[in-house]
Amino acid sequence: MNNPLLLNSALPLFSKIKPEHIELAIDQLLQEARAVVKQHLEATQNYTWENLIEPLETVEDKLNKAWSPVSHMNAVVNSDELREAYNACLPKLSEYSTEMGQNEALFNAYLTLAKSDQFSSLDTAQQKIIQNALRDFRLSGIDLDNEKKQRYKEISQELSRLASSYEENVMDATNAWSKLITDEQELAGLPPSALAQARQSAESQNENGWMITLQFPSYIAVMTYADNRELRRELYEAFSTRASDRGPHAGRWDNTEIMEKTLALRHEKARLLGFNNYAELSLATKMAETTDDVTRFLEGLADRSWRQARKDLAELREFASKQYGIADLQSWDMAYTSEKMRQHFYQLSQEEVKAYFPITRVLPGLFAVVEKLYGLKISELTGFDSWHPDVRFFQIHDKNDQLRGQFYTDLYARPKKRGGAWMDDCVGRKKTKDSIQIPVAYLTCNFTPPSGDDPALLTHDEVITLFHEFGHGLHHMLTQVNYLGVSGISGVEWDAVELPSQFMENWCWEKEALALISGHYQTGEKLPEALLNKMLAAKNFQAGMIMVRQLEFSLFDFRIHRDYNPDKGGRIYEILEQVRAQVAVVKPPKFNRFAHSFSHIFAGGYAAGYYSYKWAEVLSSDAFSLFEENGIFDPETGHAFLTHILEQGGSQEAMQLFKNFRGREPEIDALLRHTGIAA
Repeated sequence: MNNPLLLNSALPLFSKIKPEHIELAIDQLLQEARAVVKQHLEATQNYTWENLIEPLETVEDKLNKAWSPVSHMNAVVNSDELREAYNACLPKLSEYSTEMGQNEALFNAYLTLAKSDQFSSLDTAQQKIIQNALRDFRLSGIDLDNEKKQRYKEISQELSRLASSYEENVMDATNAWSKLITDEQELAGLPPSALAQARQSAESQNENGWMITLQFPSYIAVMTYADNRELRRELYEAFSTRASDRGPHAGRWDNTEIMEKTLALRHEKARLLGFNNYAELSLATKMAETTDDVTRFLEGLADRSWRQARKDLAELREFASKQYGIADLQSWDMAYTSEKMRQHFYQLSQEEVKAYFPITRVLPGLFAVVEKLYGLKISELTGFDSWHPDVRFFQIHDKNDQLRGQFYTDLYARPKKRGGAWMDDCVGRKKTKDSIQIPVAYLTCNFTPPSGDDPALLTHDEVITLFHEFGHGLHHMLTQVNYLGVSGISGVEWDAVELPSQFMENWCWEKEALALISGHYQTGEKLPEALLNKMLAAKNFQAGMIMVRQLEFSLFDFRIHRDYNPDKGGRIYEILEQVRAQVAVVKPPKFNRFAHSFSHIFAGGYAAGYYSYKWAEVLSSDAFSLFEENGIFDPETGHAFLTHILEQGGSQEAMQLFKNFRGREPEIDALLRHTGIAA
């Protein structure tokens, strides 16, 4: 069998990858990797970069380039067969990773190299890779006795399996619920674009009428615009109880046991490695030094935001009661009444704004923004292999016409595709004997698809999401580091990895940039000055409520990992209630099972690290304040951000890179100013 995952193609051959190829390829590549490690450890005792780390990077790269398209397809074109093959490989990959992390001969080889004369002649990035590796050996249990090493391996495999099951349950529960509506009156309030999308969904199921689903574009349209309060409540309950013991599919894809097991195993793993809890273990690879640093930071932000959040909620309650007779404001009323209030006080309708942000203007406009900032040229390529007809492919050249990176976009929601938005790496940058391997990224979103002959229209929040993910993509693709371990986003502390993404969001609010990314989808007319002024006036609408909601998520995540008690179990909703009592102003109904679909922390790598969004927002706001001082397209400042942050990857500590760019440590003032909370 000619296995597409084993062919040395520059880009994955997505259309040729079948479930039956996956396990065979991974088995073969793992066998090769083990053989390479053994061969190079036995060949010499005089370890150098060239005879130890280079061959290991090469074989790991081969494995990554085979697994990346499999993992990606599992997220975006999921099927039972693909899922089965993917899950069959997880324990094998986990076992290999643990085996390498606990390989004493390999650890000693790295240690020997770190202590050798050659170490001082290596460049900063190479030294960082070796230092990171020695840290990671310890975090993989290299110092444990054999019995504990075995237990560590079992825990790692089980955690990998649980994360996959959790994500599958969320996806299945999301796909399982839909509601066909045959009386258009029930959907009163929905804008024409949302109605057209609901009709398109019904037609795709050979039904007459309008199909409402839990795919985010459908869900958020109903929650924001539907006058039918009972429909909003029904949809809210279905969405907020996904994969749980409550709601319309109670118990069917229930993540309760998975969450409990996950927290127990993470705690056990941390204790095995000598940490008091999983939050401490998590910080071993982050900028924040102690758990107290994190809680102080989050609680400090909450203290400064809570009064504003209370005021926001009081104003919304008063408005909902006076204008709409809703005296008992509920969670399913929040988006609806907030949108009405925004329209009332700012004469600003999200639907009106959407008309000026067709994807046909936003995407080329985004490229124009980064061209002005960094001198990049982005062009589309055709004739590439893909996993879905919606996918597009682009390449980035710098001002010297050097190819710097390539990326796929897959922007629209559909069944069998994981919800949310993310950037992931397909290929990492590394130097081979005679060339540079060009980095390749996946850029995935879940926007409302085009309807009929009209292009997809984005809300301003979706425009921000696109800029955010592209910021991650630039971090991955613009790196000038030639070693996989610290090129792009690799080796970057997790609480700094959001810096380039949140940084890009700022241009979505700047008049000069908005001129590039907007234009009416029918007439091409530019965003009217009056509408822009309304958007800017409403920019920090409910900023206090938005801030404390993010702090609620961050503190909840951190505390369930820091305060885990084996005798009492996860106490997931007990701790969530405590956090809400401390920082939240909106209390959701008892049936809400938010944690059961909080994929970021149970399946997405943000465990005891969700605070990173706020931590990095301090960095990104402060970094952007330099552009505010010098001009948002100032070429010198753009060049400085490119060379000090984006090109450096994980080759130095994130704090050092920030100081190299900003000339000092980060300050919180810019974040509070940008969110309107400082006042």
